[in-house]
Amino acid sequence: MSGLEERVRTLLRPEVLALSAYHVPDSKGYIKLDAMENPYSWPEGMIEAWLDRLRRAEPNRYPDPACGPLKAALRSANDIPAEAELLLGNGSDEIIQIILMALPPGSTVLAPEPTFVMYRQISLSLGLRFVGVPLREDFSLDARAMEAAIISHRPAVVFLAYPNNPTGNLFEEDAMLRVLAAAPGWVVVDEAYAPYAEATFMPRLSEFDNLLVMRTLSKLGLAGLRLGFLAGAREWIEQLDKIRLPYNINVLTQISAQFAMENQPVFEGQVRSVLRDRQWLAEELGRLSVVRVYPSRANFILFKLLSHEASEVFQALKEAGILVKNLHPAGGSLSQCLRLTVGTPDENRCFLKTLREIIAL
Repeated sequence: MSGLEERVRTLLRPEVLALSAYHVPDSKGYIKLDAMENPYSWPEGMIEAWLDRLRRAEPNRYPDPACGPLKAALRSANDIPAEAELLLGNGSDEIIQIILMALPPGSTVLAPEPTFVMYRQISLSLGLRFVGVPLREDFSLDARAMEAAIISHRPAVVFLAYPNNPTGNLFEEDAMLRVLAAAPGWVVVDEAYAPYAEATFMPRLSEFDNLLVMRTLSKLGLAGLRLGFLAGAREWIEQLDKIRLPYNINVLTQISAQFAMENQPVFEGQVRSVLRDRQWLAEELGRLSVVRVYPSRANFILFKLLSHEASEVFQALKEAGILVKNLHPAGGSLSQCLRLTVGTPDENRCFLKTLREIIAL
């Protein structure tokens, strides 16, 4: 071990040294069906109007720290209750980090698993204790197991992805309500895929004083802007806002996101296209005898390979120029599973044609 390596091990916390960085593969030149992005770009006329709006930006000045006009646009577009307050973040990842940074040292964070990996990743990076509660075999929420874990561990925060990532399913509302009733601390309902889910806990914010609802614009079609928001009781948001770094939402993101919210019909049309193609993809995948398709209420589909090695199929798809997400290395209930983002019709047809050729070999 070199002197520098020894200094790194001495200086940094063991929790950080034990982590692995979140890996994002190079996607240049590939059909990109691995990151749950909206596959559609903006119409040309909308792009020109957007660029005209950006010309009014003053990048030499700090952005509006309160993001007032943007918050108003988000409220309107997302039907956020008037009594709820908003916290904006550089993507939902920053919001998760802010929530967890507010907790006392040694706090416990709980979530069903498999789920969004950043709940665990950020918790461990901050030296918090993370407890994962296994989902049922069909990836439904085990309310009884969640209640038992809550009683045993008394978590400060419970994260519930709704729909869940990477499984794509919506947890049963009754099971969610049981968790909300049992939890001694916050329950953060992560609605990253709300545009595709046709279900939300946003209207229930006034019913539960420990409920926080988190969303992102990334899946709607603004992944490059990195904007997420948290809605909840004013008393909670005021405290979390103390941790938020000043000017965390840059001026270009503020202008662009507000412009996008003013053009909701464009995104609603794209969402309808994704929902139509999600159904078609699920039906076509379901015709393959060697594939098990799981129900999805998101913009992606999880499927299990029944007679082929998932990692080999993943690699063959990659060699053919198609990127999907290989979940097999996670093990457990995700063994032999791949996750497919719904793409454009041409991309979807290309994927299916290639997959059929691979599994026929």
